[in-house]
Amino acid sequence: MKKSSILIWILRLIPAVIFLQTLFFKFTAAPESVYIFETLGLGAAGRIGTGVVELIASILILIPRTTGIGAIIGLGTISGAIMGHITTLGIEVQGDGGLLFGLAVVTFICCAILAWQNRGDIPLINRFFAKF
Repeated sequence: MKKSSILIWILRLIPAVIFLQTLFFKFTAAPESVYIFETLGLGAAGRIGTGVVELIASILILIPRTTGIGAIIGLGTISGAIMGHITTLGIEVQGDGGLLFGLAVVTFICCAILAWQNRGDIPLINRFFAKF
């Protein structure tokens, strides 16, 4: 396997694993997750809905043919999380030392790289990125 292939898989695995590991907390109504979504005014529906979108993004990111669309979905989802931290929650949530925010930033960066790298696979993405 080429080094570039390994790097691409690492870039796929990082956001997928981060998204997937948070599903347990969202779907089981862990107190931390409930606090975050209640504070953001999204409640249980927002928590579960976000979890479903993250699950879909994770699956799509891991399939080479659909990595680009998964990355775009991941970017949208994680952008909402980052904005929630910046505007409402703060960088540190319930004494986590900024871990959730840091994971969100890492996920955003990986998804942005994957979207850029796969921009030619989806016509809409290709037209958007063609301007850059």
